Amino acid sequence: MNNNRNQSKIGEVESVSGNTISVKLADNIQSTLPVIDGVVYRVGQVGSFLKIQLGYANLFGIVTQMGATAIPNHVREMEKEVGAIHNNRWMKLLLVGEQIGKKFERGITQFPTSGDSVHIVTIDDLKIVYGDLETTDTLSIGNISVSESLDAKIDLGKLLTRHCAIVGSTGAGKSNAVSIILERIAQKKEFKSARILLIDPHGEYNEALKVHGKVFKINAEEGSSDELYIPFWALSFDELISSFEGHLSPTQREYIREEVLKRKIKSAENMGLDLAAEKISEDSPVPFSLKKLWFDLDDFERQTFRTRGDLSTLYPVEIAGNVSNLISNKYPIPSTTNTPPYLNIRAQSLLKFLDGMRNKLLNQQYNFLYSPRSLSPDEDGRIPDGKDLDDLFIKWFSHDQPITILDLSEVPGEITTSVSGTILKIIYDALFWGQNLSVGGKKQPLLVVLEEAHSYLKAGEDSISSRIVQKIAKEGRKYGCGLLLVTQRPSELDETVLSQCGTLIALRMTNSKDRGHVSAAVQDELQSIIDLLPSLRVGEALITGEAVKIPSRIKFHKIAHAPKSEDPDVIEQWKKERPNNEDYKELVVRWRSQTLT
Repeated sequence: MNNNRNQSKIGEVESVSGNTISVKLADNIQSTLPVIDGVVYRVGQVGSFLKIQLGYANLFGIVTQMGATAIPNHVREMEKEVGAIHNNRWMKLLLVGEQIGKKFERGITQFPTSGDSVHIVTIDDLKIVYGDLETTDTLSIGNISVSESLDAKIDLGKLLTRHCAIVGSTGAGKSNAVSIILERIAQKKEFKSARILLIDPHGEYNEALKVHGKVFKINAEEGSSDELYIPFWALSFDELISSFEGHLSPTQREYIREEVLKRKIKSAENMGLDLAAEKISEDSPVPFSLKKLWFDLDDFERQTFRTRGDLSTLYPVEIAGNVSNLISNKYPIPSTTNTPPYLNIRAQSLLKFLDGMRNKLLNQQYNFLYSPRSLSPDEDGRIPDGKDLDDLFIKWFSHDQPITILDLSEVPGEITTSVSGTILKIIYDALFWGQNLSVGGKKQPLLVVLEEAHSYLKAGEDSISSRIVQKIAKEGRKYGCGLLLVTQRPSELDETVLSQCGTLIALRMTNSKDRGHVSAAVQDELQSIIDLLPSLRVGEALITGEAVKIPSRIKFHKIAHAPKSEDPDVIEQWKKERPNNEDYKELVVRWRSQTLT
């Protein structure tokens, strides 16, 4: 034991500044590659661990600087007077935790002093650091880079409740990292009530997580996945109106708002909902007929009268329209002179907006929203067979798999933000109001995974998705809702959300702006570690924060079924025969129909 201790000693503490330690390497070290018990160790690697022995306790630190730049200022000034720096072999350590006996904990209760010995951290030491977590509380997601025989473990409870962000450049291995984490959770048989919601804008995870997840997709192929639909009447009024093109004046907007509110109050009455009218707002998730709203607004704009301003002189309809098919009533054409038929002086000049609204309602691309299958209300606002939002929650969360994948790959780009935000708002409101029930967030917590978060969570953007994610980031832990953000552009994310993530998993990142954003999210002393990001291998990551005992460099395991985001194998594909020209016809068909199948 003493021999090992002598072999592992590499230097002594020279100065202490808070939890930053300056270490001078011993002059008699013959090699920076010592061999201890047959294992070769490398001294001074940035991001590697060293320990300082204090009797029965060991302090653990991370190497943040090595060489001449790590020389303390007072030593530098002193040796300048002599005219030369005699020893460039210095290191700076950031203290991160301490080991007492066989137990390791983050944080420091005692500090070293000058002259205390500094040692290499051996594999046996690392086993103490990483091996004392309960198996049921942790996920094994890879290997520690400095020792591939050691599992990289993360604390599942803190990962879920304190939120997490996975960042990295394209091709760095983000999708594989997400898949491994979710697969490891799903494989824990003791988690009978695990609930994970993955919002997937590109359909990457359908294959990778098919064993443990249920996929909901727009225009789903029969048997491959379930149909995804989102009831328009669950959107807030502002988000519903913004899903249609065209500008509305404040007066026009207020007019439509009042019409929507009237219909929701009437629908609640028709459905027999135990809901007082004064508790219903235009944002309440109460069904109403969107087609009937369009028809009535359109009809009022087109009405003509025998006497100007006298609504009792309304001309009868010449050709009756149709609500279901969005066909307007036909009235006598208004005169262009000061003679009847007269225009409706109370009309709101909405025809241009209503024409755009009609086009959207007739566009089959939007059926998932405006005609949500079994949750489509009739003209009176009633939903057939007594169905309601609870049927949607049962469909999404009461199946026999722990992971629910909402594939938004066929959602039109201009409403992806609204759709994502609406899904999150519906679910978060349900978790909040049901917090004291067995299916609420407190008693059955939910992990929300947001893939490509930067695409609909941009900094400074006042969208529904941005607002609701900020709310979940700030309040979600109280109501059992955890966040896992995945992005290749952290610099575009809202800083409030990123700062609320207690755990940061950073894969290879080459963009300096993105690295700067990540650097700002970690403690000051670890910022130099961020400089390692461009040199990480594919699938390798730095993990800091609540979910790990000590900031670690790890290599993720490889998922069995790779997510679709992996780059095509160019060499193999180019070796194949040229494809059939008939496929170009099929390409045009799919382009026009906006479908991948």
